[in-house]
Amino acid sequence: MIIIGGDDGNIRFWDWPSGHCFYSTDTVVQPGSLESEASILCSAFDVTGTRLLTGEADKTIKVWKEDHEATPESHPLQWKPSREIDRY
Repeated sequence: MIIIGGDDGNIRFWDWPSGHCFYSTDTVVQPGSLESEASILCSAFDVTGTRLLTGEADKTIKVWKEDHEATPESHPLQWKPSREIDRY
C-alpha cells in the first residue's frame, strides 16, 4: 500500500501491485486555522501497522485507524484492470 498526502489536504490510499487508488479522503483543518493550512506534510504507520499518523500544516498530528467493520460488501471495489499492454 502507498499513501499519498497532498497540499490540498487529500489523502489517497493506493494498492501497490495494481496501481489502483482504493480510498481517498480530505482532512479537516483545526478551528482557527486557514483553509490553506490543510496540507499533509508527513505520514507514518505506528509500530503495530494498524494506525496512520499524519503531520499537517495546521500544526496538528492526526491518528487514523482502520475500519474493522469494513467488508467487501460494505466497501465494494469497482475497478477492473485493463488487459491491454500499454506501449510507449
